[in-house]
Amino acid sequence: MSSKKTETESDRLNRIIAEVRNDKDRQEKTYRGQALKMFPWICARCGREFSGKRVRELTVHHKDHNHDNNPPDGSNWELLCIYCHDNEHSRHQVAEWYDGTAPSGGQERGHGNKPFANLKDLLKKKKSYDF
Repeated sequence: MSSKKTETESDRLNRIIAEVRNDKDRQEKTYRGQALKMFPWICARCGREFSGKRVRELTVHHKDHNHDNNPPDGSNWELLCIYCHDNEHSRHQVAEWYDGTAPSGGQERGHGNKPFANLKDLLKKKKSYDF
């Protein structure tokens, strides 16, 4: 009876090992897996080095922001830590807002506040009060 239990246990372990190997093969085929093989595990912005479990904090950034552009030589990728990656996308988004285009591509409407609209009139009145 204990031999059946042992066989079941070994079958379960063999299945788990096979799943881990398949997951590893699948992961190496993704662009993240390819980038981790290609580049040193260092953030391209802040220079922080990663190893062991901390490698999960490294992300692949697409330089042209096109996630479908995955050349096999990795020329559109750079490894960034999660903090620098968030910063990079925030900077890109803010730049779009300052250009007057919303991230969705449409034009943003002005907020209507014009603090210096009457400044010229106020300065004229002040000069007329000066003696």
